[in-house]
Amino acid sequence: MRNWIFDIETYCNIFCIGLKHKNERHTFECSWRKNEISQMLSFFDSVKNDIFTGFNSLSFDYPVLHYIIQNQGVDVCDIYKKADSIIQTDWNDRFSHIVWKPFIKQQDLLLIHHFDNVSRLTSLKTLEFNMRSHNIEDLPYPPGSVLNFDQFDKLIEYMWVDITETEKFYHHTKKQIQIRKELSEKYDHDFTNYNDTKIGKEYLLMQLEKKMVGFNRKNQTIRDSICLGDVILLYVKFEQPEFRRIHNWIADQTITETKNALKDVNCTINDFTFEFGTGGIHGAIDPCIVESDDEYIIYSVDVKSYYPNLSIVNRFHPEHIGEEFCDVYKDVYELRQQYAKGTAENAMLKLALNGTYGDSNSKYSPFFDSFFTMSITINGQLLLCMLVEQLIKIPNSRMLMINTDGLEIKIPRKYINHLKDVCSWWEGVTGLILEHDSYEKLFVRDVNNYIGVYPDGKLKRKGTYCYGSDLGWHQNHSSQIVQIAAEAALVRGEDITDIISRHSDIYDFMLRAKVPRSSKLVTVDYEGNEEQIQNNTRYYISVFGVDLVKLMPPTPQQLAKDADAPERRFMLNKGWKASVCNNMDDYDDAAVEYEYYIREAHKIVDPILKGGRI
Repeated sequence: MRNWIFDIETYCNIFCIGLKHKNERHTFECSWRKNEISQMLSFFDSVKNDIFTGFNSLSFDYPVLHYIIQNQGVDVCDIYKKADSIIQTDWNDRFSHIVWKPFIKQQDLLLIHHFDNVSRLTSLKTLEFNMRSHNIEDLPYPPGSVLNFDQFDKLIEYMWVDITETEKFYHHTKKQIQIRKELSEKYDHDFTNYNDTKIGKEYLLMQLEKKMVGFNRKNQTIRDSICLGDVILLYVKFEQPEFRRIHNWIADQTITETKNALKDVNCTINDFTFEFGTGGIHGAIDPCIVESDDEYIIYSVDVKSYYPNLSIVNRFHPEHIGEEFCDVYKDVYELRQQYAKGTAENAMLKLALNGTYGDSNSKYSPFFDSFFTMSITINGQLLLCMLVEQLIKIPNSRMLMINTDGLEIKIPRKYINHLKDVCSWWEGVTGLILEHDSYEKLFVRDVNNYIGVYPDGKLKRKGTYCYGSDLGWHQNHSSQIVQIAAEAALVRGEDITDIISRHSDIYDFMLRAKVPRSSKLVTVDYEGNEEQIQNNTRYYISVFGVDLVKLMPPTPQQLAKDADAPERRFMLNKGWKASVCNNMDDYDDAAVEYEYYIREAHKIVDPILKGGRI
């Protein structure tokens, strides 16, 4: 089976498609100057056993192709109307055009990476920025335009640039593709376009169907209200007055929805504040540097596969599925232990375990039962507090951080064995397993943003301190020199100004700006002249640059008050000038305004340094 990378472009008077396999390339056009539909269909017939890889192809490109294949007498106007109907479809109906049984096998990189999720929306242009492509080019003409013949050729050139970038991202996705191929062959189920979480959930559903007579994916448990006292395990008990207060308050609550069920619920013990929430507990000391030394150690404790094992051990299950759910869940957990990390099976089984909890609170899920969700999240927090309550009895101990399934605490080294005894007691009470680690140093801004240094020198980066391979493809990869310099300053004591001014990788200085089609991105020079630039723009902060401004339509509320309300204007990096650099040939090393990056690095370093050392 050969793999073809492809893309299409559609305008009022031209449709074109490009397909590439290694060094073999094909372009087909249907326009006012030529009609190559029959040649395209003959090509598809000759490669019907191959696979076609695109970006957002299942939601857009292939439905257009499917329409052409089914209606072989269509002209360019018909094709454009079909494409436009897809583009104009409401976001909530975005799956309505997907062809679930395509004539030619599809592999959609957008779906594999779950970029169709509202919190992970990522365009090919964003990926070009994150992949550090030499040139980032937006669609050359507004959608719906009538193009001339010269513009036809430019559009086709642009299409081939997109195909090249899609192929580049395909190579970044090869590991995920291979995992899906292996799983599809082993379990006789097509996982090709499943995102990671969907793979895990589908595997679990397949096992439930296999082992439970009468299991029905359409069933759910809908509840009008939940008494939280009913979800709390009977052995949850506290000595600390503040933990007892939280325990009693939660037990008295009856909720009608899970969102914000534990909003603003917190307690403070020994100057450490514990924040409770629907998803889990969290808390951290004020910004500072924490160090292990000959007398003290930073100790880290995490619960192994916490939420899945809470369900397995305590027989928590969605009511409509029944208690057998826990047996299947346990089988999946034990099966995962048999596969080494990095294997396709290990990855899938991990996702089968972890994805179920989050899905249990989704009204679209076959696992939906909010009582099951709250049983896990409420007990998960309270049980962790039972562990904390005993650990803070250790003389001269100090809580550092707590977050969902684990905690960090600083204790005298002479009490390590006592800490381990406490952990063993907790494991005996809960039936859960704790994993232990330690840090030489922690550079803490807050619970979600910190750098940890392990005894072997390896680093753990979280939140704003992540860069490079720590960042997901859907995340913003802008100005990574800031994180690089911050890490050098905190971990190695290097000078921020020196690090930034000597840094040679120009991509680490680049920032990304993007606006939707309904908005505009413009530059404003020193005389106030505005020039519209492409909606996805790469730039850097420069000494001799322009202002970057987003122009967005007025809100409905503004229009209700004034039908002629002006556009909203938002300046990017206010107070600093920018140089557009969509083509890296435009980069001018001498123009970089290092002071901007130096100040940004100080923003994430200075609060920690000012907090001192403990």
